[in-house]
Amino acid sequence: MIYDMEFETLPREALEAIQLRRLQATLDRVYATVPFYRNRFKEAGIMPGDIKSLKDLKLIPFTTKQDLRDNYPFGMFAVPMDNVVRIHASSGTTGQATVVGYTARDINTWAELMARALVAGGASRGDIIHNAYGYGLFTGGLGVHYGAEKLGASVIPVSGGNTKRQIVLMKDFKPTILTSTPSYALHLAEAAEEMGISFHDLNFKFGIFGAEPWSENMRLEIERKLHLTAVDIYGLSEVIGPGVSIECHEAKNGLHIFEDHFIPEIIDPATEEVLPYGQTGELVFTSITKEAFPVIRYRTRDVTSLHPEPCKCGRTMIRMKKVSGRTDDMLIIRGVNVFPSQIESVLMEINEIEPYYQLVLDREGNLDTLTVLVEVGERLFSDEVKRLQELERKIAKNIKEYLGVSADVKLVEPKAIARSEGKAVRVVDKRKI
Repeated sequence: MIYDMEFETLPREALEAIQLRRLQATLDRVYATVPFYRNRFKEAGIMPGDIKSLKDLKLIPFTTKQDLRDNYPFGMFAVPMDNVVRIHASSGTTGQATVVGYTARDINTWAELMARALVAGGASRGDIIHNAYGYGLFTGGLGVHYGAEKLGASVIPVSGGNTKRQIVLMKDFKPTILTSTPSYALHLAEAAEEMGISFHDLNFKFGIFGAEPWSENMRLEIERKLHLTAVDIYGLSEVIGPGVSIECHEAKNGLHIFEDHFIPEIIDPATEEVLPYGQTGELVFTSITKEAFPVIRYRTRDVTSLHPEPCKCGRTMIRMKKVSGRTDDMLIIRGVNVFPSQIESVLMEINEIEPYYQLVLDREGNLDTLTVLVEVGERLFSDEVKRLQELERKIAKNIKEYLGVSADVKLVEPKAIARSEGKAVRVVDKRKI
């Protein structure tokens, strides 16, 4: 089943004609309304009218997350605030949010895209969707919610947390589609087992999981434990939220990008040259239908490749491989975006510790774990064990409260963390993605 047969099965020539027309209109608008883009165009010596084909897109400078931070909070908006009906935000390296806005039309566009995505992932009008993505400034929960309502499905807005209660609701309400991060899906399976409830006795058919990298092995584990078909969904707040691309449940072989709304590119992150189909590099997006917050050649820092081959589901839009990593230092831990510098900011507020730390990422089963090793001075390290344990709990509590991620904090003796004459090794990632 395909939600929007007309657009999702467009021949390439017709799709590219739509992309060019929408791109040119977007460029004209951001040049007129967003000082940042107008200045970038002038610095590059080009005008919107110089973009006469999709190949000319490469003439335009890139946009980065730092550009969004530099124009915090509303400097990148292309419409007056009177027209903005929704504001979402994601965290930045210093805790400063990256702010995105939506007009009423943007919200409707997003809902349409998420309806497409849900159908590709196995949902239909008659399904009950258990939505365990977080609601709030994070785009995941509300993105799925509006898409489910647009589709005409029933949605349970349960959000994250209260895991045991979620299991009870699954048993009582009999939902058929689960949406969450993949790691939380496994946590739900473990909680159900502890409660003596088997997912084999529940009603789930499909699960649509995203917001963090996950492997094919994790997919198999989720499908085995939750007794459903698991598909990957991709999105990011800066582009629109979830619903930028998704696997179809028929093939599960790359994520279909909704190219009538987003133009994807793959670049070499070092040279910034555009790479051909099939080559791995950094994913770049240009939004061509967003009103409040369009982005032009936005560097996502996600590493993947693009593949134009036909898919057996009938959709003709290009597919991206599952994201395999990032080109910057952002960590994704159980669906939460965290930068080492954010953790450093929390640590540096605590007087009793030294300015030497290391973050160790690992995976127990299929769940991400974060251990924060922190040095303390000679005097404190020789203190009583109870005092050290209290400090460890205090640091862990602060990290959880400020960043929303759980960490196991271990205080270590002076000089236990290796010094470096170059860049300090702040992160040790032992996960196998």
